[in-house]
Amino acid sequence: QVQLVESGGGLVQAGGSLRLSCAASGSIFRNNYYMGWYRQAPGKQRELVATIDSGGRINYADSVKGRFTISRDNAINLMYLQMNSLKPEDTAVYYCNLASSVLPKTYWGQGTQVTVSS
Repeated sequence: QVQLVESGGGLVQAGGSLRLSCAASGSIFRNNYYMGWYRQAPGKQRELVATIDSGGRINYADSVKGRFTISRDNAINLMYLQMNSLKPEDTAVYYCNLASSVLPKTYWGQGTQVTVSS
């Protein structure tokens, strides 16, 4: 089993920055996986924000390119999302995700609220 715990959310004014963290523990995949951040705004479907795979390849949603940066520290099983130039439309619950690319296994954190005021 894998546990994912997000932290770092909060209330920030437009143009500000936040850094989210995701701590992974348990039977973590050592290769052939994707880790990522997703978000869900009220009344909307959950959407991909950014992913990083076990090979270090990174993918961003068009809406966050140039503003958000995903990174990870494998030594301490942490993943980060640095969010700059935040906009009110970035307001959502942000979820950490870990998924195997070879097995039907995916895990989610409990989510952390990010609110951007105008």
